[in-house]
Amino acid sequence: MSSETNVVTVTLRTLHRMHRQLSDLNEQLERGPRLLAAQEVNIDRSAKQLAEAEGQAKAVRMSIDKKQLQLDSGETGVQRRRLQLQQANDNREYQALKEQIAADEMANSVLADEILEAMEKMDLMTQKVAEAKAILDRAKQDAETLARDFQEKEPKVRGEIERIQAEAKASEAELPSDFRLLYNRLVKGRGEDALAPVVGEYCGGCNHHIPVNIISALMLATPIQCKSCGRLLYLPEHYEAH
Repeated sequence: MSSETNVVTVTLRTLHRMHRQLSDLNEQLERGPRLLAAQEVNIDRSAKQLAEAEGQAKAVRMSIDKKQLQLDSGETGVQRRRLQLQQANDNREYQALKEQIAADEMANSVLADEILEAMEKMDLMTQKVAEAKAILDRAKQDAETLARDFQEKEPKVRGEIERIQAEAKASEAELPSDFRLLYNRLVKGRGEDALAPVVGEYCGGCNHHIPVNIISALMLATPIQCKSCGRLLYLPEHYEAH
């Protein structure tokens, strides 16, 4: 392999590695806001679930209070009729009051059972509210942690991007003009997917077969694109054709 070929090959290897690093770093920058947005959606969903649980608990609480008022009123009515029973003027009035007392006591018993059942439901709803609140609190804490981590990480990532971009620019200057023109056009539109190593006799990007004469041309520092995927091909370190 000639000196020029060696320079081109090493430079393309280095540039491809740099573009992979840049792609990964840019993905880190994009992933942070995506995760934060997803967490905000999770917070909104958790907040709605908490509000729904609180609404259900409030409805059960109001139902209990309403039934308790009815029960208090019913028990007061029974006490009043018991006094009336003691003052009944005749047997017919006495029997009517006894029947009414029995009916009221039955209604009060049903109400008491309904209140007990509602109170058991209220216990479950209180637990559900507590669980929903805990989930919302965790979601908020996770969002705060994500935001804090991203704020700490972002300047470092951007600094690393600037460093690699500067190194890439210096490496690009080492490419022959014919390589550089093609390289710049491909990288502008495709980033790291602009380049691919030859693996054996295949394109490392799309696995398309690379003929031996094309590999020979690469060894002579000729700019070659894969006919299948259009990537700019280069030979990897310690390359051996299979």
